[in-house]
Amino acid sequence: MSGTLISLTLFAALLHATWNTLLRGGKDKLWSMTIMCVAIAFTSVIMALFLPIPARASWKYALLSALLHVGYNLFLIRSYQSGELSQTYPVARGSSPLLITCAAALFAGEKIAFHTLGGIVLVSSGILMLAVRQRRLAMPGVKHALGTGAFIAAYSVVDGMGVRVSGHALAYTVWMSALWGVMMPALYIILRDSKSLLCWRPELLSAAAGGLVSLLAYGIIIYAMASAPMGAVSALRETSVLFVAVLGYWFFGEALTFRKILACTVIVTGTLLIG
Repeated sequence: MSGTLISLTLFAALLHATWNTLLRGGKDKLWSMTIMCVAIAFTSVIMALFLPIPARASWKYALLSALLHVGYNLFLIRSYQSGELSQTYPVARGSSPLLITCAAALFAGEKIAFHTLGGIVLVSSGILMLAVRQRRLAMPGVKHALGTGAFIAAYSVVDGMGVRVSGHALAYTVWMSALWGVMMPALYIILRDSKSLLCWRPELLSAAAGGLVSLLAYGIIIYAMASAPMGAVSALRETSVLFVAVLGYWFFGEALTFRKILACTVIVTGTLLIG
């Protein structure tokens, strides 16, 4: 990866940690996530007017990715409802690079280097350090966090493949994001109603801002995956785990213990090895 791509990916990691912090702080996380998606859809549609239509070969990937993003949203919400930001986020993000690397090898023909095995061991060890304490499960939301990681892996590989046949990385990103942004409000209305979605709440502006930050962060990642190995981009992005540990301490008063810092560091080291 070039120095420019590395810098962009690290910036995307910081942005990703920021919007997850905004979501975790919301009182009604399903509503907050839906408002984020509305902002994403609105912005994406405007941007699409000034961009070419992505190649037809990428349309199936965009649709599948949008569906996977909705599943990811639901699992992420459940994770934050039952666990701390600085626990659930590292488990979700740390489990995805090893899944992405394996899936990219199976479906996109990417080769797995030998040192990847060491990275997998480190990531798994870091997750266990966060989730298990004294042979007992110390993290009730671990299954939802791992499910979130699986969805991250799935949509990342799908987008990595889709963007490579789209002919235009940014166009693919906004079209996929527009589909995703429309699907989430539709699901919210099915689960609840349209009246509660459209009502004014004090968190409206922060939720909408989180959506824009999310769109920018993922746009950078898709741009990077268009020319760099999926596993490497994903691994570098997961340095956001360290940002989240600090943000969880600052904004939510979550304990910044030695064990937690060590676990996050082990996960980041493992993801970098995988990449």
